[in-house]
Amino acid sequence: MRVVIAEDNALLRQGLVLLLTSSGHEVVAVASTGPEVLPALLAHRPDAAVLDVRMPPGFRDEGLRAALAARKEIPGLPVLVLSQYVEESYAAELLGGGASGVGYLLKDRVGRVDEFLDALDRVAAGGTALDPEVVTELLTRRRNSPLDLLTPREREVLKLMAEGHDNTTIAKALVVTERSVSKHIGNVFLKLSLPPSDSGHRRVLAVLAYLNNSDSS
Repeated sequence: MRVVIAEDNALLRQGLVLLLTSSGHEVVAVASTGPEVLPALLAHRPDAAVLDVRMPPGFRDEGLRAALAARKEIPGLPVLVLSQYVEESYAAELLGGGASGVGYLLKDRVGRVDEFLDALDRVAAGGTALDPEVVTELLTRRRNSPLDLLTPREREVLKLMAEGHDNTTIAKALVVTERSVSKHIGNVFLKLSLPPSDSGHRRVLAVLAYLNNSDSS
């Protein structure tokens, strides 16, 4: 996998380079400031990009802006965004387009090597990889919404779906059968007025788009 890394912290940047190269990936470019990111992505058109949200010179949302701009120029460009904290608005903006191949992880997750590499693989394959803490924020930020209709088990299933897990993994995590998971997912779509026939990552993204863009309260 060819990867572009954008991270202003030199230690973390080099750590990512070593981690990815030692895992068999090719780091084709690195960027340490916001203005460097978009040119690097357009020049190399990588299989995936790992980007910090806040970068010099403003330390606001330079990395995220570059990711969004790059995805307009390169539709479907897989992007895994890293953040120090749960930035609910940033996660919502990244997911707002409803496109596949997006991830949003807290930087602490990078230290869990297997989880980070698995997330990167899912994003590169066109899936989603959302940090569990980010998903919790998205699922609990609204009151008096259709989410309140979900049972505790259905909310657990939705949370795991949003993190990017497939039905088999969800079944193992909850110690239930895959048939039960499918039934819960069908109920989730029914209660959220989403097409139960949707499948795969598009189904997950449809749920996330609903959570991020609905104005119900």
